[in-house]
Amino acid sequence: MPAEPFLVLDRLEKRFGELAVIRELSLAVAEGEVLALLGPSGSGKTTLLRLLAGFEVADGGSIRVGGAEVVHLPPARRRFGMVFQHYALFPHLTVGENVAFGLAGRGREGGRDRETVAARVAEMLRLVDLDGFEGRKPGEISGGQQQRVALARALAPAPRLLLLDEPLSNLDPALRERTRRELKRTVREVGITTVLVTHEQEEAFDLGDRVAVLHQGRLDQVGVPEELYAAPATRFVAGFVGRASALAGSFAAAGDGGPGVRIGGAGGPIWAGEPVTMRGGRELEAGAAAELMARPESLRLVAPGEGAIAGRVVERRFTGVITYATVRLELPGEPEVEVLVGAAGAANEGDQVAVAPGVAGPRPRIFAAGSFR
Repeated sequence: MPAEPFLVLDRLEKRFGELAVIRELSLAVAEGEVLALLGPSGSGKTTLLRLLAGFEVADGGSIRVGGAEVVHLPPARRRFGMVFQHYALFPHLTVGENVAFGLAGRGREGGRDRETVAARVAEMLRLVDLDGFEGRKPGEISGGQQQRVALARALAPAPRLLLLDEPLSNLDPALRERTRRELKRTVREVGITTVLVTHEQEEAFDLGDRVAVLHQGRLDQVGVPEELYAAPATRFVAGFVGRASALAGSFAAAGDGGPGVRIGGAGGPIWAGEPVTMRGGRELEAGAAAELMARPESLRLVAPGEGAIAGRVVERRFTGVITYATVRLELPGEPEVEVLVGAAGAANEGDQVAVAPGVAGPRPRIFAAGSFR
């Protein structure tokens, strides 16, 4: 029989008055795994992290760590480490004293004398590449260095689980990327089971072994980054993770070209895609209202012809590596789609073009119309 995952959440619930913030959420995390919790503001990410830490009391369900129930334990008895969004360093203490504070209450009574504590502080500062900084105050170091001090303090007591609450959100883009690399290296080197909260997709994909997408207090999908991007399980995940364009139409059952969506009403072209089973196990039926979600690299600009939809380029965006064109299609409602046009930037605003399914990129996904979950 396989061993139980290191961290198990089973039908966890949290309500604030009549508002259900976490709804019967179940999740398993393997030992040594880094799980990124990704979702928009209000999705329940931070509440879930606070439930794990013990700062909020669950209204139902269980939290097991290493097979032991901890849902009713206070924070200090859970032996978790946490890095807060604003780091929560003590400005009047030195870097070394801040890291040693993570060992508070575990000094002489816990078998640690001053020499042992000093050695542990030095070890943690070397781990985060801050040896030699122990005498400085937090106000004398950069934001990225403060983040690493907070990480060293969280790791000093050798916690069973590391919790990270948007630890990079206060940094500017260049510093955030560099600090993210350092954070990734440190967590991998320690090998500690980690749960990370973020609303940044790139951060979640880079740091997480798996990513859990939260929406309205529920888990919409959990998987490796490539799976979430190429095979979103819900309409919400398709629109939230990466870029995607939605085209409305009616579901066309599998034929010679496979299943697809007839775009723009009777007589419109059928664009192939992968039907997604609705919650409850129901399948789409032929003629049912549906949406086709396509990534920019799954579409292409072509000469007008069969299967293509005419439109006009209304925006061209050069990102420094590749160029995207937003095309307003000549369909009822004038829907817009985003198309990857490559580094050369072949499309200019105002150009009359036609859009067709591409030959590369993830296969478009087909959802029942209005299925936001």
